[in-house]
Amino acid sequence: MENFTPISALIGGVLIGGAATLLLVLNGRIAGVAGILGGLLPAAKGDAAWRLLFLAGLVIGAFAWATVSGGAPLQIDATIPMLIAGGLITGFGARLGGGCTSGHGVCGLGRLSPRSLVATGVFMATTFITVALVRHLIGIGG
Repeated sequence: MENFTPISALIGGVLIGGAATLLLVLNGRIAGVAGILGGLLPAAKGDAAWRLLFLAGLVIGAFAWATVSGGAPLQIDATIPMLIAGGLITGFGARLGGGCTSGHGVCGLGRLSPRSLVATGVFMATTFITVALVRHLIGIGG
């Protein structure tokens, strides 16, 4: 359990929950990243600024944490085509499921949405099956 970091995980969870709550309370919007990104094209009048700032905050926050923590080692055991395929499949699944993991898993579960509970269960089960197939049956990665 060398990568078990409960303090940073707790801090990250509080920050994500706080940001999602603030976005809902102050803007009336759900913090689903796929929906925020998808809403940029075409963005409604006056809607692009908060979307861009939210997405920029995700990127800036990651760089800030890497700077403060000394940069966590990052190792990606996948090819560029596999990463692109994974991103496209994830985007398709988010559209098909009417929301993404952050929208359903963070915001939907926080609002006790039965639909989000089912969606998150499907996301998680699909992830477990995919990892088992790719790593253990096909032999790619870890």
